[in-house]
Amino acid sequence: MNDASHLRIRDLSISFGDQPVLKNVSLDVPDRKITVIVGPSGCGKTTLLKSLNRLLDSVDDVHIRGHIYVDDDDIYDPRVEVTRVRKKMGLLSQKPQVLPMSIFDNIAYGPRLHGVRDRKALAAIVERELKAAGLWDEVKDRLHGPAARLSVGQQQRLCLARGLAVEPEIILGDEPTSALDPQSSRIVEQRLMALKADYTVIVVTHILRQARRIADYIAFLYLGELVEHGPASAIFAAPRDPRTQAYFSGEIS
Repeated sequence: MNDASHLRIRDLSISFGDQPVLKNVSLDVPDRKITVIVGPSGCGKTTLLKSLNRLLDSVDDVHIRGHIYVDDDDIYDPRVEVTRVRKKMGLLSQKPQVLPMSIFDNIAYGPRLHGVRDRKALAAIVERELKAAGLWDEVKDRLHGPAARLSVGQQQRLCLARGLAVEPEIILGDEPTSALDPQSSRIVEQRLMALKADYTVIVVTHILRQARRIADYIAFLYLGELVEHGPASAIFAAPRDPRTQAYFSGEIS
């Protein structure tokens, strides 16, 4: 493992009540690559993703052991400010969740929370992040119209732009195309692949075809264990563990 990695997970175990979900997971996430987490339903993929921005904090009876380091800060250290951790993480959920306000205000919302008040500065942020999300040309003439009127695919890209607006270091995607049609899914994939030039990207997916298209690095989870991880080309070509082989061949799902 590379100790210079921006995001490092060490001996992470998570349980809900007496039910273990993740077991001693350790992983260095490559910088400026797309790491895709794959595995059967219920293997802990989403739990791992949510642990990275402390979205599990509000879950009842959750027990978390181990360490997650971002910029050498342990995000589970009691002295760490949770809002600062979450600012570093841009999250795309399974279904787009636009705010009940205009397209402009959806993106300006985060920067305003963090103290940006100048209208010109906000306008520049909105334009920059809509372009980064591949949505600017489609909405530039209706920025002050309701975000809810956008198509589902456009809403997901708006959520991507909104996440980018707070200048995160890492982009998290929890099955970010599962609610989208094939064309919208492909557009979101293309944006994520473009964004890895500037961000570390981590995506959970249950679609192996998608993983093959976008992944630079693969992490395979099975029954809460990190079974195998490495460069996507190597993992897909010659998985070492029989469980990985069985999952890729469709014997387990």
